[in-house]
Amino acid sequence: MRKYILASASPRRQYLLKEAGIDFECIPCIGVDEELIASQIMERNNVELYWIPETLAKEKAREVETRVPKGSSIIISADTIVVLDGKILGKPKSEMEAVEMLRKLSGNKHTVITGVCLIKAGEPGGISMFNVKTEVNFKRLREDQIQHYVSTYQPLDKAGAYGIQEWIGYYGVSGINGCFYNVMGLPLSALMEELERFEGA
Repeated sequence: MRKYILASASPRRQYLLKEAGIDFECIPCIGVDEELIASQIMERNNVELYWIPETLAKEKAREVETRVPKGSSIIISADTIVVLDGKILGKPKSEMEAVEMLRKLSGNKHTVITGVCLIKAGEPGGISMFNVKTEVNFKRLREDQIQHYVSTYQPLDKAGAYGIQEWIGYYGVSGINGCFYNVMGLPLSALMEELERFEGA
């Protein structure tokens, strides 16, 4: 019987897997330079933006695969990006940068893309990758609301500088088109469906 391994330290992804009833071990990846990999992809011609989260998810899963016994596990990894007007908003490096990101998102529609990678540890060809997109509409936010959210919730670990499950999601998100949990960082419905197919493959 294979066990599941989540290659992520994200508390949101851990929470979602638990809520989905999946028994798993958490082994975060180490030594994967996400910014370098993303910049290398962007230097290519005709880049599809979903390649970035899919590739990062694969690199995270591959790194964890080197540290688990062969044939014993299915590794689950994911990476999420926020795209506004064709440009990626990553994780802010400071409160000031988080405020700037939220000013850009305010009153606009953006896209959240999560790339997911599943790997059967130690099995050649035992890999599956997919991505899920969700459109998110933000209301116009006042400056004091943006400042309050950033100072209170410290969203420096979140792509786009916000968590939809937090205050700003309750107040600022006027609508979404697609999977809500994808915006949290893990598209559960698509993941469960693919896990079922992948295990039987």
